[in-house]
Amino acid sequence: MSKPVEFFYDLVNYPHLARAAITAVVIGLVSGVVGSLIILRGLSLMGDAISHAVMPGIAVSFFFGANIFFGALVSGLLAAAGIGFINSNSRLKRDTSIGIIFTAFLAAGVILLARTESSVSLQAILFGDVLATSPSQMWQSVIITVVITTLIVMFYKQLQITTMDAQLATAYGFPTKMINYAVLIALAVVTVSAVQTVGVILVVAMLVTPAATAFLLSKKFSTMMILGAVFGMLSSIMGMYFSYRFELQSGPAIVLVAFAMFVLAFLLSPHQGFVWTQLHKLRDRRSIQHSPASQEGSS
Repeated sequence: MSKPVEFFYDLVNYPHLARAAITAVVIGLVSGVVGSLIILRGLSLMGDAISHAVMPGIAVSFFFGANIFFGALVSGLLAAAGIGFINSNSRLKRDTSIGIIFTAFLAAGVILLARTESSVSLQAILFGDVLATSPSQMWQSVIITVVITTLIVMFYKQLQITTMDAQLATAYGFPTKMINYAVLIALAVVTVSAVQTVGVILVVAMLVTPAATAFLLSKKFSTMMILGAVFGMLSSIMGMYFSYRFELQSGPAIVLVAFAMFVLAFLLSPHQGFVWTQLHKLRDRRSIQHSPASQEGSS
């Protein structure tokens, strides 16, 4: 039996592997969709900050025996609010505020986790352990994906215009601030969900890399979202396969597959690929050198 066939056979026969694959795929889907929004809105660093800022919430959840998702979500939203407050009430730029807040939350989380007895290791939190996904976590991820994707489809027009031209959206009466807050909440929810798949350290890669790959291959906002979702799902299932085939950690394997797809798009994209861009430049230089004007100038 070949390894791919064996992998899909085990998906059917081993519930924990099936749960892991379903969770990874749905998180990949919603990460690609939301990632398209945060890339075009310039919020990639905010995703990184929220992913690190969930650590204190996870530690507090362990301490009180509460659901990790809600503790991490509250911690991520507090970090986002803190970044916004510092940015609005000081001369510091947003990237500086992000650096201050997320490192402080990360440090606090590491200290709290070291003082908290839990069955989950720090390595699993940092790098993910999708194979340990419980049925409730799987359904939680599915529900989050369905809800957020549905809301994005319902409010697509509002999201599109506020993403592409916020000033024009304000002039037309769109509630841009409310939409911005909604996007940040969606980002926090997806980030917290993705932590169990790829971990705190790598979660921003799942949010950014598939969407960035889609950006290189598309010119329309809707196409970018669809391709981002497809690349997110493909990265997840292929990363799971390589993790199974070569006994690798699932989170890093998923991220490396997403990176490989990005490299291919960066080099070979028909619109913005490095290879085609260089070939066009070379062709233009040659056409200029062989043009009648350049030949007259040389003579």
